[in-house]
Amino acid sequence: MSSDVRIIGRTATVADAIVAMREAGVSSLVVRRRDDDDEFGLVVLSDIARDVIAQDRAPERVNVYEIMSKPVLSLPEDMQSKYAVRLLVKFNVSRAVVVDEKRAPVGIVTLRDLVLRDGSSGEFE
Repeated sequence: MSSDVRIIGRTATVADAIVAMREAGVSSLVVRRRDDDDEFGLVVLSDIARDVIAQDRAPERVNVYEIMSKPVLSLPEDMQSKYAVRLLVKFNVSRAVVVDEKRAPVGIVTLRDLVLRDGSSGEFE
């Protein structure tokens, strides 16, 4: 699990998201909820490539909320890795937001993280 969660506002531009990703060295950003009843979103490089760059849209004129995935799969931080793998595979997604008991994001976990880590039955690290 990557515990260095980068969060961006939903009305930020894709250009802002690209800068944030570049500066943090990450390929995805959690999109902030509007309120406690809302769900998190996620914007990944492939969203930007597919929905902005490949469509010849200006990143400065597209907001993150227009291309993000929402809702995203979120997993409790105490979930065993083997169950996280099952969920990611079942829903055909490569990553999920890890949340604490208050639903605050504490990390992002990817299939790569889960498959390549030592020991596959423990909790997220």
